[in-house]
Amino acid sequence: MRHEQPVQIGAVAAETRSLPLDILLSARPKQWIKNGFVFAALVFASKIGQPALVARTVAAFALFSLLSGAIYLLNDAADVDADRQHPLKRLRPIASGRVSLRLAAGLAGIGIVLGLGAGFALDVRFGLVAAGYVALMVAYTFWLKHLVLIDVFAIAGGFVLRAAAGAEVIHVSISPWLYLCTILLSLFLGFGKRRHELLLLEENARVHRRNLGEYTGPLLDDFVNIVAGATIIAYSLYTFYATNVPSNHAMMVTIPFVLYGVFRYLLLVHRTDFGGAPEEAVWRDPPLLIDLVGWAATAAIILHVYK
Repeated sequence: MRHEQPVQIGAVAAETRSLPLDILLSARPKQWIKNGFVFAALVFASKIGQPALVARTVAAFALFSLLSGAIYLLNDAADVDADRQHPLKRLRPIASGRVSLRLAAGLAGIGIVLGLGAGFALDVRFGLVAAGYVALMVAYTFWLKHLVLIDVFAIAGGFVLRAAAGAEVIHVSISPWLYLCTILLSLFLGFGKRRHELLLLEENARVHRRNLGEYTGPLLDDFVNIVAGATIIAYSLYTFYATNVPSNHAMMVTIPFVLYGVFRYLLLVHRTDFGGAPEEAVWRDPPLLIDLVGWAATAAIILHVYK
């Protein structure tokens, strides 16, 4: 059983005052941007002009943010010993002892129960997908993250389930091409993150997470390059051959945004520490953020003008 680090008495008052903030930070609100995948069906099914469906999708986003926040609390509680050996993760509220393991686990349980309960109340099919997401992430937290390659595929599965949940909550089907692009993009980000962890931790990589010792820098570079190229090809084919895109191939206009986004992120992975936190790259790198907004706006306009 893990023992929490002792806290100095003089720091108790300050920690008590900052406890709500520490809990929020442990839920990692910056990473909730990943839940934006639930909006994919709304945009690509040309339903963004229907307020009722927009409201349902916003509710789905909020519930996935609650669920993912709970999973992050559970993950940090489960990984507390390993995180204390990490140069950056040791500063997290749970690893540093500012949030107790019991409190983190309790809040995670409450968040999961509330999130799933509200999810089933919103829509039964959405609730089932959300439950699948929780099951996958719990399995990842305690088991799958330690299996080489499977760890990254599990993360990719979480992104696909987000997109599927967004489709279920508004009762539409989205192109299989979009699911393919989602899993390829998430693999691209996941392998980039593993590359960052491996290079950052060096000889301590296996200590932090035992499966990291089975990766090598050149191997991860190969994986990143493969899925980057596959993502570009799959998205390009999607703009031409998907059944729900304009027949005049206007969606091909968005291909340069995807090209630039992939290349820009590759640049950040190789030249900065953004590879360890894709959500940080979006917020901290203005060119990448502008490109993402430009792609989303262009795609939405094309899908609604030419449909």
